[in-house]
Amino acid sequence: MTRERLNELGAIILDACITVHRELGAGLLESAYTNALLREFELRNICALNQVSIEMNYKGKDLGKVYVIDILVENEIILEIKSVDEIHPIHEAQLITYLKIADKRLGYLINFNVPLLKDGFKRKVNGF
Repeated sequence: MTRERLNELGAIILDACITVHRELGAGLLESAYTNALLREFELRNICALNQVSIEMNYKGKDLGKVYVIDILVENEIILEIKSVDEIHPIHEAQLITYLKIADKRLGYLINFNVPLLKDGFKRKVNGF
């Protein structure tokens, strides 16, 4: 996928997240935002999968450890959904690790538990 298409999808993702946040507000569980966001993507004809498992490999060997991505958009962009008081470095590290393990270039860490969504929306790249 081209850089331009990834950026285009990023804009759609941001708009969808803002729409969900305006409709639901802050203070709900992550699952509520995830389900609403999946519906928003469906309405926009964007392919988004929930709870996508990725296996961890090390130097060509499966380590028997599976991680789960909250949402995978168009099989390219990882969304890690949160509803927490504040984003900590471990949350950002989690997304970066998922990007590396899944060999994806772009991800977003989205915390819906904020008054303004722009304060809870972080973009992370992996070799972009």
